[in-house]
Amino acid sequence: MIKGLGNLKESLKTIKDLQGSLGNLDATSPEKMMESMGIDMEQLSKDFMSSYNHKVKLHYTFDSENKTPEYAYPTDSGFDLRSNVDLEIMPFGRELVPTGLYVSIPEGYEIQVRPKSGLAIKKGLSVLNTPGTVDQGYTGEIKVILINMSNDFQSINKGDKIAQAVLCPVVAGKYVELIKQDKIQDNDRGSNGFGSTGN
Repeated sequence: MIKGLGNLKESLKTIKDLQGSLGNLDATSPEKMMESMGIDMEQLSKDFMSSYNHKVKLHYTFDSENKTPEYAYPTDSGFDLRSNVDLEIMPFGRELVPTGLYVSIPEGYEIQVRPKSGLAIKKGLSVLNTPGTVDQGYTGEIKVILINMSNDFQSINKGDKIAQAVLCPVVAGKYVELIKQDKIQDNDRGSNGFGSTGN
């Protein structure tokens, strides 16, 4: 009983201290509010930026004589994938093209394989399953399904850029709980699909 009273006194003191600190709260702006709570906004901003600007490490091995993967510009979203073989793709045909690249994708990420705009406009070549998904658990060779949408045979030489790889954050299946229910609750869009927002 006495111990319980002691805990109650401590709790009341904590509440009183909290009320005292809230009495000095400056709510005229979010910055002033944080400062009146003893939070250094400049340091908070620095801490946030340093955590945001950290580099994601993407480990890889490369079984090819091609140029090693690199980002052409620091602002690029993806790096080029190059063919590891010479081949020809017939009109409206498709080929699975090896790249010689193996990656260890960090947890919380996937690699999306996307078409190269130059190949699409000049040769009519695209990635068939756009974007192709390389899951975090996959450690085999990255291969690209190319499709020839032109009326002509298209040649690919070893070393040619065929696609780009973009490292993207993703929610993996182990963090998702699939819950079956009888009906999905309607929202403002409902079942309105293709073309429902106009041309």
